[in-house]
Amino acid sequence: MPVEELDVVVVGGANTDFLVRGPSLPKRGRSVQGDTFQQGPGGKGANQAVAAARLGAAVALVARVGPDDRGDAILSRLSDERVDASAVLRDPETETGAVLVMVDASGEKQTMAALGANRKLASRDVVSVAKLVANARVALLQLEVPVETVETAVRLARAAGARVVLDSGPPQDLGEELLRNVHVIRANAVEAEALTGIEIVDRMSAAKAAANLMRRGVQAAVIGAPGGNLLVSPDWELWFPHLDVEVVDTTGAGDAFSAALAVCIANGKDLPSATRFANAAAALKATRLGAQAGLPHREEVLRLLSRSEPAAHPA
Repeated sequence: MPVEELDVVVVGGANTDFLVRGPSLPKRGRSVQGDTFQQGPGGKGANQAVAAARLGAAVALVARVGPDDRGDAILSRLSDERVDASAVLRDPETETGAVLVMVDASGEKQTMAALGANRKLASRDVVSVAKLVANARVALLQLEVPVETVETAVRLARAAGARVVLDSGPPQDLGEELLRNVHVIRANAVEAEALTGIEIVDRMSAAKAAANLMRRGVQAAVIGAPGGNLLVSPDWELWFPHLDVEVVDTTGAGDAFSAALAVCIANGKDLPSATRFANAAAALKATRLGAQAGLPHREEVLRLLSRSEPAAHPA
């Protein structure tokens, strides 16, 4: 895939997901018998690259996997999904990252990750594919790889005039310089609290978190809260309620959201339109088991939107 044709370049994690679904999540010191097991490629970066491709974007992934069979499986899936994986490196010594996922009957989840080769994706690796980053309309990043690597990718993208979308998961605090270079940040309630210290319990607290991030230099924020997502920018403050779907597994819903947001921005859509589309993509993912396996295609999202309520409500 020629680099000049890229809509989105994703810099982030690639893992193997080991998922078990059961009636409830185990409490400390207890065990629960599950009813379904699923193993397959995952990781926030790989998920978002696959999601962007299924939503119609020309997309490349910058990541690092191990020398093992699980790394082979990730590369095979990326090829099947028409993701440019030429910048997915093979670490000669460190195993591919792995994530244990437990999902209950309501779709809620718990995860634990051993990030493996993801931790060794270095700034020099991103610099070595600087042309790939520079020739994408949007750079989409997350935090399963070292923050220094994310910072390097952001600097390269900004220098080339690309838009920067940051998915702030897994949750952690971030430096002011990084935030000042982000065009749009997407944070769920846990991530927003880690970034701002504000507990997200409703729209009002989400608005406070968004205001905090924008004071620190972020140009726009989409904050997940109970019941929906709040978009805040200098021009907009809109609330997008969760769509009424049957939730099976929320794993990967945030990845679907961030990827859809990036794809729409790459296509020149305004932020309200992008957020509405992303809200529907996340809802569809939540109806299916498995983070990457359940990611929706563009036509499915458009069909759901055609059946849904109008775009958003003023916050």
